[in-house]
Amino acid sequence: MAAEIRLFPCLSDNYGYLVHDPATGATASIDAPDAGAIVKALQREGWTLTDILVTHHHADHVGGIAELKAKYGCRVVAPHDKTTAIPQVDERVKEGDTVRVGHLAARVLETPGHTLDHISYVFDDERALFCADTLFSIGCGRVFEGDYPMMWASLLKLRALPNDMRIYCGHEYTASNVKFALGIEPDNPALKARAGEVARQRAANQPTIPTLIRDEKEANVFLRADVPAVAAAVGLAGKSPAEVFGELRERKNNS
Repeated sequence: MAAEIRLFPCLSDNYGYLVHDPATGATASIDAPDAGAIVKALQREGWTLTDILVTHHHADHVGGIAELKAKYGCRVVAPHDKTTAIPQVDERVKEGDTVRVGHLAARVLETPGHTLDHISYVFDDERALFCADTLFSIGCGRVFEGDYPMMWASLLKLRALPNDMRIYCGHEYTASNVKFALGIEPDNPALKARAGEVARQRAANQPTIPTLIRDEKEANVFLRADVPAVAAAVGLAGKSPAEVFGELRERKNNS
């Protein structure tokens, strides 16, 4: 039986996710931004939380762990870096590890840059990527703890996933990301098409998530830092993709 995935808004612009295995009843929350919203989603579905899969230590991704752990006694899986403030961790995972949620299997990718401990979870059979604040729809996370070459390498790792992989990211930032990207690639047909779609989705108060790796490769300027036209657009023709990416991220930071 295929996994069931539920998306719901949390906090101001976070997304919460539940991944449910119908065969065993196991249910994982990807991160724990808001315990109340997660409990409501579980109750709505009639599911019981068995696992929390943590991507990184920022407060808007771990703030609900203690309350959920107290209520459900669920397992907390977190990045292997023990120096970060993630409460009540039961299991630490790193690149290449597999996390099981019932019969479902999630492969761990280390995707540092936004934070040094950031990991992503790839459910290969379900074609579902949970990448939190590394890759966004038409965007990427700010680089707080790593550096630009590190973040570019993480984005390349995600870009290499199959085209039909669905991307479930941590925040609803797509409209602002589209506006920025159009300033760099105003004639990109895939980006222009996505801009229209996003405008319709947001006008109807619908999420712009999930998106597909294929679509991001065509329209997400941060994944296109190795495209010569993008380098030229930011005045860095002939420079390394990591340098171009860094310039793009700096411009987005200041936009």
